[in-house]
Amino acid sequence: MAKYRQVHVEYWQDGFVLDLTPEEKYFYIYLMTNSKTSQCGIYELPKRIIETETGYNRETVEKLLQRFIDYGKISYSDRTREIMLKNWINYNFINSPKVINCIEKELEKVKEQQFANDYRIAAKRLGYGIDTVCIDSGEEREEEREEEEKKNNIPFVEIVTYLNDVAKTSYRSTSKKTQSLIKARINEGFTLDDFKAVIDIKTAEWLTDSKMVKFLRPETLFGTKFESYLNQKGGSYDQPQFNIPEDGDKYNFGF
Repeated sequence: MAKYRQVHVEYWQDGFVLDLTPEEKYFYIYLMTNSKTSQCGIYELPKRIIETETGYNRETVEKLLQRFIDYGKISYSDRTREIMLKNWINYNFINSPKVINCIEKELEKVKEQQFANDYRIAAKRLGYGIDTVCIDSGEEREEEREEEEKKNNIPFVEIVTYLNDVAKTSYRSTSKKTQSLIKARINEGFTLDDFKAVIDIKTAEWLTDSKMVKFLRPETLFGTKFESYLNQKGGSYDQPQFNIPEDGDKYNFGF
């Protein structure tokens, strides 16, 4: 397949894009057009590659990735270093045998099986001719992975149960995204007590704040700002340094 990506001219007038900062607009275009992009919109993109190609340092890269995760535009696996552009299939699918064959080959190579499954489910919903047989086998591999993680004694259940009890939420410890975030922090050396401390600190600060209570969720608490939350002194008003547009789902070019 030709190694170029097209960006629709209406990108610049889209409601979601108009609300982005200049830095975010640049980063979003980068995610659509960088050297690792694929036909299916799922590809391996190590953070060090992002640093090299954009010139950003690691802190900025992680900050920007987390923003677009919060916006609902991407998913990122720290385990496999793969990214999924969630709306890519909606606006960048060419229903031809050659393209479909290319996509199926790419999906077979995706390491984060949940990403491949989500793509196939979306393709089926949209009536595209992508093979969906692999979904069942992918789910089997996910079950095997869950069993393996149980052996590693990562306290997913205890952490999420504690969050639900303290923050009055109802999150599932089986969520792949939540498990990915917890595992990433565990791999960095943080402990169960650290998770409980972050939950206590931010719940005390945000639970009664109507604007901030929505951020009492795994994506925010267990994300890249985890260490700064853990070291926060005095419960200062630590509002995230970005605004999530209410019309964030309006972006129709997806990439």
